[in-house]
Amino acid sequence: MKFLHSMIRVKNIDDSLRFYSDFLGLNLIEKKSLEDCDLYFLGEDENSCQIELTYNYDTPTAGYKNGNAFGHFAFAVDNMNLICEKVKEFGYEFLWEPFELSLKNEKGETSKKLIAFIKDPDGNEIELIQE
Repeated sequence: MKFLHSMIRVKNIDDSLRFYSDFLGLNLIEKKSLEDCDLYFLGEDENSCQIELTYNYDTPTAGYKNGNAFGHFAFAVDNMNLICEKVKEFGYEFLWEPFELSLKNEKGETSKKLIAFIKDPDGNEIELIQE
């Protein structure tokens, strides 16, 4: 079994594509149109796990309400300093600015990561992780 994609509904597809494609660097792999919506599949390539952005033609004016079951999407980044510059360039704001997180595995070994959180245009949390 292979995990293929996760779907979220978006209020404004242009804002969401700007965030996921231009800001995060995901590629638009495929677009499908159904009777009541457009589906945009984004990922590194067609063989990678993808995010499906669903734009319904009858999207509520206020957008969709985020429940409390969904946590976040996580993305690896090469350089958190460059991400900080991109956040300013795109006019976004951090939910949690970059900070160091120390984690211990079951063997007691410690690894350190630099992490930050930002929200997409619909309020979904995105975790950015630099190993």
